[in-house]
Amino acid sequence: MNKVLTAMSGGVDSSAAALLVRDRGCEAVGATMRLIDTMKESDIADARSVCERLGLKHYVFDMREEFAREVLRRFADAYLGGETPNPCIICNQYIKFGELARRAAELGCDKIATGHYVSVRFDSGSGRWLLVRARDRAKDQSYFLYRLSQAQLSSVLFPVGELTKAEVRELAAANGMATSRKGDSQDICFVPDGNYAGFLERYLGRKFEQGDFLDLDGRVIGRHNGAARYTIGQRKGLGMGFGRPMYVCGKDMSRNTVTLGGNDRLFSRRVIVSDINLIAAQRIDRPLRVTAKLRYSQREEYALLEQTGENEFTLTFDRPQRAAAPGQAAVCYDGECVLCGGSIVRSVD
Repeated sequence: MNKVLTAMSGGVDSSAAALLVRDRGCEAVGATMRLIDTMKESDIADARSVCERLGLKHYVFDMREEFAREVLRRFADAYLGGETPNPCIICNQYIKFGELARRAAELGCDKIATGHYVSVRFDSGSGRWLLVRARDRAKDQSYFLYRLSQAQLSSVLFPVGELTKAEVRELAAANGMATSRKGDSQDICFVPDGNYAGFLERYLGRKFEQGDFLDLDGRVIGRHNGAARYTIGQRKGLGMGFGRPMYVCGKDMSRNTVTLGGNDRLFSRRVIVSDINLIAAQRIDRPLRVTAKLRYSQREEYALLEQTGENEFTLTFDRPQRAAAPGQAAVCYDGECVLCGGSIVRSVD
């Protein structure tokens, strides 16, 4: 019988996951990760109450030091380098499926489980573990998990991946869980107000220096409050009017300049991607037709995928894509399975 540790956030998804793990006949335990100083104690209490109701032992792991090193530091460094990182992807790779898995092993657990809406399966033909999109496509979280390794995929359970959100809530309610009505978390845990620049200034202990807004010809057309505050494609929050809609089209971090232009200058067909992770294959040996997305909220688009190096691939989209921002994730799908993903380096017209 497998011993399984379920990551318990205090929400309904992880509550249902713990129930389903227990009902599979596994030896189940629950654990909540304390990642930041401002974590709500009520979330820990909710997770503990669910475990008590299910008859499971509950652990609280203090991972603030690991989270600061692996997530906050990487997040800040990426922004200072002119990128637009996704901290949830970083956290999944290094914390939820890295540090948590290590601690689970110390408790004698064979696997970990989470409340992510996604599934895994083993493909005997290729001998690889596959990451498969959730049944509830509106809740699918495969985009955030593209960095998981074969070892990580082989030792994880995603019990709610075959359920809809409504079914998860019904399951939790039927089993008397107070979390059944709890709302979904919408914000990055360490930036609850959505003000990334404010967080970065507090984290770094300094204010960003003002610099120049440039037009596409390199002429100064205004002043900004620090290039790290802006991301490719941004229109709102520029802090001044230009007489017509203007968007962030480029940044030069070394000069602290932000280049603005019209929306039409944000579209490109080809995207260069590095720091890649292949899931469904060891290597892409030939050009493949795939669907791909450059942001979680984006609709997938058809593209030609070509691996152009050991750690690089190129996506050529059928239709030009808007605002491919360096640092964001590009994730490719082969039908229902995640084929690969990586970090956007640049886009080419």
